[in-house]
Amino acid sequence: MERIYLDHNATTPIDESVLEAMLPYLKDRFGNPSSIHSEGQVVKEALNRAREQVAEYLGAESSEIVFTSCGTESDNMSLIGIYDYVRGKGNHIITTQVEHSAIMQSCKYLESRGAEVTYLPVNRDGELDLEEYKKSFREGTLLVSVMMANNETGVIFPIEEMVTIAHEKGVLFHTDGVQAVGKLAFNVKELDVDLLSLSGHKIYAPKGVGAVYIKKGVPCMSVVKGGTQEKGRRGGTENLASIVGLGQAMERLFHHQEEENKKIKKLRDFFEENIVAKVQGSYVNGVREKRVPNTSNICFKGVEGEGVILSLDLKGISASSGSACSSGAIEPSRILLSMGRSKEEAGASVRFSFGKSNTQEQVRKTVEIIPHVVEKLRAYSPFA
Repeated sequence: MERIYLDHNATTPIDESVLEAMLPYLKDRFGNPSSIHSEGQVVKEALNRAREQVAEYLGAESSEIVFTSCGTESDNMSLIGIYDYVRGKGNHIITTQVEHSAIMQSCKYLESRGAEVTYLPVNRDGELDLEEYKKSFREGTLLVSVMMANNETGVIFPIEEMVTIAHEKGVLFHTDGVQAVGKLAFNVKELDVDLLSLSGHKIYAPKGVGAVYIKKGVPCMSVVKGGTQEKGRRGGTENLASIVGLGQAMERLFHHQEEENKKIKKLRDFFEENIVAKVQGSYVNGVREKRVPNTSNICFKGVEGEGVILSLDLKGISASSGSACSSGAIEPSRILLSMGRSKEEAGASVRFSFGKSNTQEQVRKTVEIIPHVVEKLRAYSPFA
């Protein structure tokens, strides 16, 4: 049975070109880039090349890229590293109620150390109120952290406008770009963000590697203590093979992202139109237009989302109930509850996230299967 993978927001398979680029650094080119001998210098060149590839995609300078172990570490570094450096000027942070848990937990940690955090609400479509955002600034505001695109609904936030407002008030701005890189065209210099987080395994690179863009001149303390790697901004020997893979993945996106996203969006739109038409009582969570092209979060009223996911899995289709970092949790999605959904609606929702390898035939098959799955589950559901 062919598996149909529709959970690309959780993770992506490694692209063949990425794997090929990595293999030499898992075998013969094994040196430590901090070593001054030939083995070390060969791999240091590869490290510098990967940094340039990431910078080119983002529209940054290579000196502004810091490699990390993942998107979560990148988010931790951005919030905790900034707070530790500039907290003498204040203790207030602005974020939203619908951030990834890496941001939420960083904020909770900083609150335990004296920070005050404003968590901005969203409306039923998952959108922010810019007037509410403007009012949230006060004396002592140090940092704003708002994701570029939501991991569960795909809703895109107006980062460029929000950055302008923050900078007018002399406040630094970080954006979690983990679900935006590879799906949205942007340039960090045009956005004017001060920091941006990204993760390798969301863009066909391996797990265990990420990066932070830190604008030149922006102060950020090291969170991982150790040696002088990454110009003293992140201690520890670099995960070289994975960093090479990340660089190759970013270069691949630089050349192929636009065409791939056009195809993916057509598949996603076809999927949504047919599901909403075929399954009575279903609807899309999140504003319809301002979303990344691959993400569809659908509520199937009268069933439990976990039941839909497990039933689809038995039929060879992979989907999820939201963030992979909270999978296994029985509680309904915090994101959907923040959007005004009831516990029953949030619990009845399933996220489908498409990728470059998905085909029209796979989507047609999924569209045929889902109505039967929902109908069968509703027959036994106490919520139907």
